[in-house]
Amino acid sequence: MSQLETPLFTGLLEHMKKNPVQFHIPGHKKGAGMDPEFRAFIGDNALAIDLINISPLDDLHHPKGMIKRAQELAAEAFGADYTFFSVQGTSGAIMTMVMSVAGPGDKIIVPRNVHKSVMSAIVFSGATPIFIHPEIDKELGISHGITPQAVEKALRQHPDAKGVLVINPTYFGIAGDLKKIVDIAHSYNVPVLVDEAHGVHIHFHEDLPLSAMQAGADMAATSVHKLGGSLTQSSILNVREGLVSAKHVQAILSMLTTTSTSYLLLASLDVARKQLATKGRELIDKAIRLADWTRRQINEIPYLYCVGEEILGTEATYDYDPTKLIISVKELGLTGHDVERWLRETYNIEVELSDLYNILCIITSGDTEREASLLVEALRRLSKQFSHQAEKGVKPKVLLPDIPALALTPRDAFYAETEVVPFHESAGRIIAEFVMVYPPGIPIFIPGEIITEENLKYIETNLAAGLPVQGPEDDTLQTLRVIKEYKPIR
Repeated sequence: MSQLETPLFTGLLEHMKKNPVQFHIPGHKKGAGMDPEFRAFIGDNALAIDLINISPLDDLHHPKGMIKRAQELAAEAFGADYTFFSVQGTSGAIMTMVMSVAGPGDKIIVPRNVHKSVMSAIVFSGATPIFIHPEIDKELGISHGITPQAVEKALRQHPDAKGVLVINPTYFGIAGDLKKIVDIAHSYNVPVLVDEAHGVHIHFHEDLPLSAMQAGADMAATSVHKLGGSLTQSSILNVREGLVSAKHVQAILSMLTTTSTSYLLLASLDVARKQLATKGRELIDKAIRLADWTRRQINEIPYLYCVGEEILGTEATYDYDPTKLIISVKELGLTGHDVERWLRETYNIEVELSDLYNILCIITSGDTEREASLLVEALRRLSKQFSHQAEKGVKPKVLLPDIPALALTPRDAFYAETEVVPFHESAGRIIAEFVMVYPPGIPIFIPGEIITEENLKYIETNLAAGLPVQGPEDDTLQTLRVIKEYKPIR
């Protein structure tokens, strides 16, 4: 096979050139039945390959032709035994991983700072999470990875666990020693599942952390759309056979996937794989150099700090992705959300995320010196404008969420009889819904956990800062849904 091939995209183009008369969905019929303004904006080429799984175009659920070949090329590029395309985003691939190894009552070892899709999968599967506390950075106010020692301890206590899930790298680009974690888990005959949502590019450059497949992991859900050049919502699931069955994984993924799969998304995966495999190192090298230059410039600005390789040195910060710019703004007396809003309103700059203390900016091969220089210029002006606050010398105390105790399995709590109580009267109750700040989508509470006063205060702090707290049925957060309690009969 040649990584220069694009069997899926090429096949769609050949089908388009035939210009067949379509008596099948989608109903817009190559754009003819679509709103004219939207059609003109999207373009006829895109609409002409917005097709469905008719026989000449293969079927993602049972691939035998162009999709099968495209997936085989992806497996070769990523060093996997099998690669499956996902049009359900990485969330769908993550849910597939969890549900492929764990069923009702099965234990699965996971970091507590997992994405909500992991916890959704645990609810659906009925598995019992065995939480590992991630390492906390008290200066930045963010969670890092889990350590090999923590994984070893969890497996000694729970050798019957059906899987270990690892985030590699984290949303902020920090990676633990994945190879060591894989080796430990495999010594217990336990498969390793990797949330690689923010690491599609790391496989293609030697100066970046080890990818899941390079480290010997069994499965990895990888967002090609985030940092690999495909369209939003398109991802892949890489599988190494042995401790998991690729056929079983494919069956679970099919259960979770729409039967009306988007060929636009699938084609974008095909061409993104080609670019990563043939030009990835060169393009990523460019992004690393630009990110390093930007980091140096930011670190010359008073009261701002952009994290670099000095963060390394612990088991939880074993490696990092320099294309992620973690910029601490707390010394300016501002929240990350304040800065996000200021950049939007003053410079028309949008950042990846903000929290109480930081903003996160991502540099890719799609960026140039023009965009990087504009960011640096904006941050210089920000520092100058708010330096009077920094000169007061009052550094904000970093507030971190508590890790609550789990009283019930997430599934039991989610499906239990519940009631709604006032937010300020909920401490000590067992929550029956998710509460998180999104992005990054790490739950503050998951169903089954005991509500703490500390985390209620943490939620209020995020709300006061204007950050997007999501999850509860009551989006005003005046109330929370909790497990119903009955008064004892006397």
